[in-house]
Amino acid sequence: MKKEFEHGTEGTEQELEQGYNESRVYELGFHIDPELPQEEVKKVYQGIREHVASIGTIVAEGEPQKIPLAYTISRKEVGGRRDFNTAYFAWVAYEALTEGHAAVVTAANANKALVRFIDVRTEKEAAQHAAEMHEIYAKLGQEAENQGSEEEVLDVELDQALKDVEV
Repeated sequence: MKKEFEHGTEGTEQELEQGYNESRVYELGFHIDPELPQEEVKKVYQGIREHVASIGTIVAEGEPQKIPLAYTISRKEVGGRRDFNTAYFAWVAYEALTEGHAAVVTAANANKALVRFIDVRTEKEAAQHAAEMHEIYAKLGQEAENQGSEEEVLDVELDQALKDVEV
């Protein structure tokens, strides 16, 4: 028996419930273990990115950046509990069928280098906008760093000038 659901697709109830008839856009956001070396973080990110690309189409992405976490994340491990206050955050927005989406979630769940991840359904435009905003914030951060170093130089020059005047 065919049914039509609110998003306008037609198919059997099972096909529509499981999303077999359409490709959807998802965003996988994940925290990578902060104790990994930088090269290993890049490898973990590239591995996830390649897995996603093999299953679907990458819409937008954000490379790993070390960030402080808003709260401590605890994880049970063989040696005991580990607490994380920082992590490398990265994300990949992708378009895939339901089977592909399930495979991405399963792979992320099995990846021991990930501290935590979230996979949500989104829209292509929203993901592309997020990528644009990510670039803008990265540029602002670099400008602030450059300005901070200029201020440090000016402070050193001012200190030196004050010492010269006192002598």
